[in-house]
Amino acid sequence: MSALQNPDRRALLAMTASWSVLGTLTPAVAASADPFLALPAILARIKPPVFPKKEFPITGFGALGDGTTDNTKAFADAIAACNAAGGGRVVVPAGKYLTGPIHLKSHVNLHISKGAVLLFSRDPSAYLPLVYTRWEGVECMNYSAQIYADQVENVAITGQGTLDGQADCSHWWPWKGRLNCGWREGDVNQAAGRARLFDMGDKDVPVEERQFGEGYYLRPNMVQICRSKNILIEGLTMINSPMFEVNPVLCTNVTVRGIKIKSHGPNNDGCDPDSCSDVLIEKCEFDTGDDCLAIKAGRNHDGRRVGVPSENIIIRDCVMKEGHGGLTIGSEMSGGVRNVFIERCRLSSPNLNQALRFKTNAMRGGTIEHVFIRDIELGEVGEAILQVDFTYEEGAQGPEKPVVRDIWIDRVHCRHAKFALQLRGFEASPIQDIHLSNCTFDRVDHDNIIEHVTTLDMRNVRINGRITG
Repeated sequence: MSALQNPDRRALLAMTASWSVLGTLTPAVAASADPFLALPAILARIKPPVFPKKEFPITGFGALGDGTTDNTKAFADAIAACNAAGGGRVVVPAGKYLTGPIHLKSHVNLHISKGAVLLFSRDPSAYLPLVYTRWEGVECMNYSAQIYADQVENVAITGQGTLDGQADCSHWWPWKGRLNCGWREGDVNQAAGRARLFDMGDKDVPVEERQFGEGYYLRPNMVQICRSKNILIEGLTMINSPMFEVNPVLCTNVTVRGIKIKSHGPNNDGCDPDSCSDVLIEKCEFDTGDDCLAIKAGRNHDGRRVGVPSENIIIRDCVMKEGHGGLTIGSEMSGGVRNVFIERCRLSSPNLNQALRFKTNAMRGGTIEHVFIRDIELGEVGEAILQVDFTYEEGAQGPEKPVVRDIWIDRVHCRHAKFALQLRGFEASPIQDIHLSNCTFDRVDHDNIIEHVTTLDMRNVRINGRITG
């Protein structure tokens, strides 16, 4: 029986205290000390939007699926008509549709049929005028995402079709300034623009004055929905994104289900909910050039100014292949992350660096707490099974004291990794309350790295066949 289901008195008191703070300690949860009993209450609030049974085929608005015609206006006209009629489905039939950015409106389901491929323009000027966005956790005005919405409700992107961002080592990705992908010394890149944005965030420059876009080389994301509610993203395949694939920002009631992402460019995170609440991510496949899935909540001073946490997030039945981190929280988490439930996921690749990854530093600050993980199957992991890293990027160079505490991990099996645990806190701000139970870690090459950790509780944890804790 799981330690979460049959805890001793010390574990029960610790878990009871954490859930009392959250105000979610129902009698059933208290009786069993099983935090996963809180899922039904969260899931009851996560309801995908329902749309009127009206259809607006984009071909009825002049779209041609020949791969060369610019269909930007046809998409805009179909979406406007659907919205004006009270909502429904904007249908993309089979074919290849070249387009600039698509801006969703309330009550619209953009349905991309099987055999349909959206080819997004490689011309940066197509993504103007500037729109509100959060770029690496800092608010600004920048290029539109390839599919974008702001301050809407009841929107969806569904179907068995494909979103192709058309990014490669000749388009978008060289802006990162990475030598192994088309960029050479002396070429333009994002470094100066990125530094300018972060400086503006630190100095509280009004968001509307943080004007970027042309000349700053801050890449757009593939799908970004901002300051909205009641969102569904389901069934799609996504490839070759300029940057993050799916990035809801400051949203509530979000469902991401059954999507497949394969994109190996720089910062090609799969799904990054940022300062979002009531989120369900399930039955998705990730094969990425950065973190497969990363929960975020704003960066540094700007993230603390906005002050909106990511909370009540459920991740289940997902598959992770290549990526930096598989199931990740951070590093942009300055607004805080709490109430995260992860279960029944499978991860395996020698090119997956960390399976369970928490990353922060003394510039991020913020708190990660109340994270519950169970029933995770790991094949091969390139670096660590569990990494909690306060030394990421700026490391100790900053005034903040990040907090990571109350992490519960149960029934994780790994067949091969370099490290089981890499836990690096700060002396002045140690990692707190890490609980592992009923885990088996085979073929672990190196000893654990444990620096500045209080309460590392391991019960029935086998590393290379030996019981630890």
